[in-house]
Amino acid sequence: MTSLLTEVASGLAFPEGPVMLPDGAMLVVEIAKGCVTRIDRSGRKTTVATPGGGPNGAAFGPDGHLYVCNNGGFAWDTVDGRLIPARQADDYSGGRIERIDIDTGKVDVLYTSCDGHPLKGPNDIVFDRHGGFYFTDHGKRRRRDLDLGGLYYARTDGSLISELVQPMIMPNGVGLSPDEQTVYVAETRTGHLWAFDVVSPGVIRKQPPHENGGRHLAGPPGYTSYDSLAVERDGNICVASLVLGGINVIAPDGRFVEFVAMPDPICTNICFGGPDLKTAYITLSSTGRVVSTPWARPGHRLNFDLCGR
Repeated sequence: MTSLLTEVASGLAFPEGPVMLPDGAMLVVEIAKGCVTRIDRSGRKTTVATPGGGPNGAAFGPDGHLYVCNNGGFAWDTVDGRLIPARQADDYSGGRIERIDIDTGKVDVLYTSCDGHPLKGPNDIVFDRHGGFYFTDHGKRRRRDLDLGGLYYARTDGSLISELVQPMIMPNGVGLSPDEQTVYVAETRTGHLWAFDVVSPGVIRKQPPHENGGRHLAGPPGYTSYDSLAVERDGNICVASLVLGGINVIAPDGRFVEFVAMPDPICTNICFGGPDLKTAYITLSSTGRVVSTPWARPGHRLNFDLCGR
């Protein structure tokens, strides 16, 4: 199906990482500009912070600061007037996890490595109710080789970072089930959605047969790639899909629910807003737009979401 769309903003430099603000405004990252941008209800854009590199997934933490996965930067191609990330930037600045004060724009770097291994391309992030966060490292692609990525868990005070799953093939979107008993990871290159049982905060149970230890939930029919994801209140997983351009909705048991088409083959992120969380905000990255659309089911409110305070 195709939904009724309202354009929230345009002219953005590959927007991702949307998060809602209490006044109805929203924040997005502009990966190609290395900045975090506020979009007010009229569509007016202002720069909140400029961490440089490639700011990617974002989420508010328990201290009210914005936590950002920074992939270190891409080289870019333009195809039919659309902006496409190609490979590791020539001026790649290294992967890291950053904390941003959205009132002052101050950027602190929390993590650049785990167990002596550098973070290559942190991509997406979700907080659990205990105040820790799961994040994916997508890795970086170069002209003739690429990194194997993984799933991590960390604390906001810089005291702990733990590698939970490695290797994964370009892990991207990450999310938690409403009961926080499952962490979901979407892989870009394979187009697979994986589920890992949570034993305790930052500890997961692995099981065969796959080497990553996850339960395989879904892989799309035909060729597509998966990007970021969000979870509905009833537990469905909404995965932004590349190539096909839209949102794949998948039940917790792996059943296909629906596909919501979008007018951009590089549909990257979805988040929920509005008083009932039944408005979806979706980034159409290659055409530099954010759109909103009524959603059939309410989204799950994220931990530490400023709108829920």
